[in-house]
Amino acid sequence: MAYRYLDIHEDAGVVLCALRNPPRHTLVAAELVELRAAVDALLGRDDVRVVVFTGAADDVFIAHYEVGELAEASEGSQAAPRPEAGELHGFHRFLLTLQTAPFVTIAAINGNAAGGGFEFALGCDFRLQKAGDYRLGLPETNVGIIPGAGGTQRYARLLGTARALELILHGRLLNPQEALDLGLVHRVLPAERFEAEVADFARNLAGRAPVALAAAKRAIYQGSDVPLEQGLLIEQRQFDRCMASRDAAVAMRSWLEGRSWSWEGR
Repeated sequence: MAYRYLDIHEDAGVVLCALRNPPRHTLVAAELVELRAAVDALLGRDDVRVVVFTGAADDVFIAHYEVGELAEASEGSQAAPRPEAGELHGFHRFLLTLQTAPFVTIAAINGNAAGGGFEFALGCDFRLQKAGDYRLGLPETNVGIIPGAGGTQRYARLLGTARALELILHGRLLNPQEALDLGLVHRVLPAERFEAEVADFARNLAGRAPVALAAAKRAIYQGSDVPLEQGLLIEQRQFDRCMASRDAAVAMRSWLEGRSWSWEGR
């Protein structure tokens, strides 16, 4: 499939998806449609281990969600207010698909990322930030709205309600080191080695046990919002799933016998 907004390259189980929307480098509805189609296609394959999202432009991951689209929607709501939300919109559903995907997702944040752009990154399993004079965060209250793609919920879960309130109500943007110190990004990587270190990070994950990685994702995400006993049951089900896999049986026996092994993903 030919994409207008995406450049996709693959190498040994790692898929790199670069987002391009010049000249503003914002996220638009049509781009989300392409992202969902691309991810749905990857979900149908068993050879994909890691998906890396990054910006195609220098120094910009995703600037923010396109304000023009939001302004038009707001103006339309003046004449015909929206009904009470009864189901999740497409952006929410897309990010939840990334969360439940069996492959690992990485936001390789190669520059600025604000608003919907940073919410996209928050929906990925890992956030690797390029070092530099960049700004990250959720500034939506500065234009009279709130984060609308999970930012309030993911900030609160990552940072706690007090810090989420402080950052979102003030519409505050952070530099990479501040984001790292708060735990919003996992690593800040040197600018001159950013692409190489992201590739190393992705290859390392791609070489690990795919059944175990998918099971760990499920246990962590599903268990984090339920009482401990329910979380333990979720973990137990995923542990049993791993134990029943051929990969686990071969790996543990090979380890005991001092032999090498490779992952089959089953």
